[in-house]
Amino acid sequence: MVSFGLIDEWDPAPGRLVSWSASPDSVARAASAPVHPTPPSHQQESYLRLAHRNATADFRYSGLCVVTAQVPGALDLDAMTRAVNGFLLRHDTFRTWFDIGEDGAVRTHLVDIDVIDFVPTGYGEIDNAEAIREHVQKQTPGPFQWDCFTFGAIEHEETTTVYIAVDHLHTDGVAQYLSCVDLAQLYAAQVWDGGAELPAPASYLDYCVRERAQSALLTPASPGVRKWLELVHGNEGELPSFPLELGGRGGGYHRSAHVTVPLFDEEGAARFEQVCRENGAEFTGGIFAAAALAERELVDADYYFTMTPISTRGTLAELGSVGWYATLIPVAFPIGANTSFARAVVAAQRAYESGLRLTTVSFHRVLELVPDDAGISVRSGWSNPMLSYVDAREFAGSEFFDVARGGVYANRAAAEEVLMWINRFPTATSLSVIYPDTPVAHESVDRYVNALRSVFLEVVNGAP
Repeated sequence: MVSFGLIDEWDPAPGRLVSWSASPDSVARAASAPVHPTPPSHQQESYLRLAHRNATADFRYSGLCVVTAQVPGALDLDAMTRAVNGFLLRHDTFRTWFDIGEDGAVRTHLVDIDVIDFVPTGYGEIDNAEAIREHVQKQTPGPFQWDCFTFGAIEHEETTTVYIAVDHLHTDGVAQYLSCVDLAQLYAAQVWDGGAELPAPASYLDYCVRERAQSALLTPASPGVRKWLELVHGNEGELPSFPLELGGRGGGYHRSAHVTVPLFDEEGAARFEQVCRENGAEFTGGIFAAAALAERELVDADYYFTMTPISTRGTLAELGSVGWYATLIPVAFPIGANTSFARAVVAAQRAYESGLRLTTVSFHRVLELVPDDAGISVRSGWSNPMLSYVDAREFAGSEFFDVARGGVYANRAAAEEVLMWINRFPTATSLSVIYPDTPVAHESVDRYVNALRSVFLEVVNGAP
């Protein structure tokens, strides 16, 4: 299984550290890249504006995503250098950087292909995991610098730990997996001089153009916009929030905390899925039904409303493309005082499928369209709870996750809400939670996780 957590929880073994970053000449030339007409995606623009507004925070406010894997033997540094540069050239998101113009618009700059030049630097033997973590975070710039991504390797006696560190601006959950697979295949081709050529990935810039073209067609009268507004109006003009107190809402910055707990072994996951399907739903619907029943138990809720991230990759070539291909969709449905899981899972599945129809209707765009007097209290920079489900068994090579001792880590960025990921692997299913690091939030998240696990256990054990 893959390890999840905050970067403070990454405990790399001692070894000889080498990392790849942009050469000084590459950085200088990239800085003069001209403005490109393609805008950032809605998700990127919101992220950049939030990072800009919080630039004075005394910690890295933006997200840093670090993916690690262990490979046998020593690394061929020349081959890895060629693989790193080949990887960056394959995915055009890595050739973009952004600034905010005098008119307040977020502008894209596109770096020429011949500017890309990442070079290795050796740092010798490092026997301190904290020093390695600090190196990764300090060497990887924030989202307003072009080179906000670095690579590294820690050579041990018989194995090598490889890492990829990328600002969230250029990646999502699927992209983190793709990055590992892509880099591994490019490296293998360099070392063993051959192998099938990788299919060309789609252009992330082309995706941004398509997304904006779709958004431009929306009006306040569009069905998707009206559906979003109906849901938010029904929630007193607000997006959903975590049902328990987190402490310190709106009171300055709170760094993030993390917990990961097991939910099922594969036998339990298969049983849960079977129950869902017996009631005409899927595993995904079962997750939202379980969450709704847990919230009913905790706060006597009669209505469940959350957001879930959806990959917006729409073509075969986009399935192999690195970038932030994601949007948030709503999942909302009533939950009665005596509603069983069998009934709740049907409502949850329908609500999820209804939300999928809003995949091309970004709530960021909805907010641009509604007037100030529309009864919507949400403003730019909004935050919301999130419940995500990923079936990692669908990823090619998932059977090797345990062998590679993979890890996915995030920096301790700011946290205002509770973000949850349920990840199903070939042998186990886990729940990971990121939340504000406050005493109140620790207690509330512990209560919520225990309630949610209890519902899952009841379903697997055959409770009605």
